[in-house]
Amino acid sequence: MSEILVLYYSRQGSTAALARQICRGVESVAGMTARLRTVPAVAATTERITAPVPESGPPYATHDDLRDCSGLILGSPTRFGNMAAPLKFFLDGTSALWLSGALVDKPGAVFTSTQSLHGGQESTLLSMMLPLLHHGMVLVGLPYTEPGLSATRSGGTPYGASQTAGVSGEGQLSDTERDLAWALGARVGGLASRLRVGS
Repeated sequence: MSEILVLYYSRQGSTAALARQICRGVESVAGMTARLRTVPAVAATTERITAPVPESGPPYATHDDLRDCSGLILGSPTRFGNMAAPLKFFLDGTSALWLSGALVDKPGAVFTSTQSLHGGQESTLLSMMLPLLHHGMVLVGLPYTEPGLSATRSGGTPYGASQTAGVSGEGQLSDTERDLAWALGARVGGLASRLRVGS
């Protein structure tokens, strides 16, 4: 089995809901499994120590998770048109992986959730793509052959899966958002499988 790392940060549950659906899409591909991981919150002060294991949800990601994966799907809520600080903080610490080329030629994709319809989904998705490009990953989006992209009234973009919490509800996905998240996971899983066979 090959693993796709689905790595996200979530505060209200919407990004986590997308992550779970993406995992289902990954695992619809024969020989693929999803490894769901999160990152700890960051704070302006250093007085508080984060527990090594979260109280609930998936474990925190390690650099070994990145090194060992066959593909990576990153998720973050939107913060003023950018990824959230905890995910950025984690990615900023991956220079050793960059130096070794650990992620080169692996498929990578992104997903996000916003409160409002025009809350910066596409710019957030693009901001998450930049580190993947620097790591030499092969970017994967959603093609317009996915009918949901033309039908959505909330989340869903060609840059990656997304959710609009103000429309669908915190932690709730519309049918279209669910379908597109599943499709993104299946697409990354399928490409990783083909890349593995071709190598």
